[in-house]
Amino acid sequence: MPARENGGNHDIKNFTRGSRVFYPVHVPGALFSGGDLHFSQGDGEITFCGAIEMGGFIDFHVDLIKGGMQTYGVTTNPILMPGNVEPRYSEFVTFIGIGVDHGSDTQLYNDATAAYRNACLNAVEYLTKFGYSGAQAYLLLGAAPIEGRVSGVVDIPNACCSLYLPTAIFDFDIRPSASGPVSADRGSCAVSS
Repeated sequence: MPARENGGNHDIKNFTRGSRVFYPVHVPGALFSGGDLHFSQGDGEITFCGAIEMGGFIDFHVDLIKGGMQTYGVTTNPILMPGNVEPRYSEFVTFIGIGVDHGSDTQLYNDATAAYRNACLNAVEYLTKFGYSGAQAYLLLGAAPIEGRVSGVVDIPNACCSLYLPTAIFDFDIRPSASGPVSADRGSCAVSS
């Protein structure tokens, strides 16, 4: 189910316990349900189903604000106030991507999706230097609390996006240094075709 204006698959890392969300109601007598709980995921849920899914109990409280979306000028999409339970990190290795197709060197005019994809691919390649397979690095980025940001859309023709990888989630130092990456056996990851 794709994300929609009235809800559905808003897989937002910061949509945590204690969050408040304001959904527009498009039809009289609309119903409400919720689910798809994630234990952890990175911004963008880049591996499609890469978040760590979980079972759980959701306690909803519903208030109706008649005409609320028009009152606040947001008539088609929800507004989220994140709860105070979210992953917080202070040190990152950040990967930059721009909206260019590297296979053809074609500029993809302000394409933030391509820019974020390139930032993710840069992070995957970087992590392979520390002993991860490409598949392991990709899965790690899908489940870890990475931060994805649209860093710039003003410098036409290329959008710039960045992926912030928290260093504290590793039990070894992943920061760039003059001595280079220290590779270790990270296990194996079999991928069937």
